Amino acid sequence: MAKMKKVSVKCDLKEKFTIESDIRGHKIYVDQPEGMGGVDKGPTPLEYLFVSLGGCIASIARIVANQRGLKIENFKVDVNGDVDLDTLLGKSKENRPGFLKIIVKVSFDADMTKEEKEKFLEEVDSRCPISDNISNLTPVEIILE
Repeated sequence: MAKMKKVSVKCDLKEKFTIESDIRGHKIYVDQPEGMGGVDKGPTPLEYLFVSLGGCIASIARIVANQRGLKIENFKVDVNGDVDLDTLLGKSKENRPGFLKIIVKVSFDADMTKEEKEKFLEEVDSRCPISDNISNLTPVEIILE
């Protein structure tokens, strides 16, 4: 039987665009830059999505490396993408409000050939829950309480 883990986060909208979350005792903030009406108290939700993706890839890489007895060093993940702000702000319906494409660039040092590194990254990607949720349709149910 699969071992499932429930993940839960609460977000509290404060003044302007500042959102406070207390996650397992870690207080984090989501906000918008001042130029977008926020006070820049933290990264935007879009930036956190990229942090989640990059962080998940790096974490799973460590898990896979440990399971295989591999030494990986200088593991770096660079995530970027373009979003249509007009759609996000309700000024257009031309595109989706989300990223049209997400590019993830990974570099690391290990005693592996380029082909072995590519296979390693394929396994990492196949085991990364954030990459899976972004790449595959996951139902989102919003419930009014």
